[in-house]
Amino acid sequence: MTIYIDPPNWPGHGRMWSHLVSDVSYDELHKFAEELGVPRRAFERDHYDIPSHRYAEVVAAGAVEVGSREVVRLLHAAGLRRRKGGSGAGNGDAGAVSR
Repeated sequence: MTIYIDPPNWPGHGRMWSHLVSDVSYDELHKFAEELGVPRRAFERDHYDIPSHRYAEVVAAGAVEVGSREVVRLLHAAGLRRRKGGSGAGNGDAGAVSR
């Protein structure tokens, strides 16, 4: 299982955010997030929004640090990319992966 996270460079709601993604499946991503106690409401279309204060914890749990462009590339390569307006679960708009 490989889960990826980009740096907390995305502003929203008065804080900075990272994006947590899988290059295999949403099930894998949901399982990883659940094990860390990340609420399902943090899932937006194809990623979880992770606040900057949890970044180190998520990396320590096994998420691989990558750049934001790599997050998008991984999602596209896996066929997991969902753009705004497409189908997806979750809410919130802490920073969309749209690059």
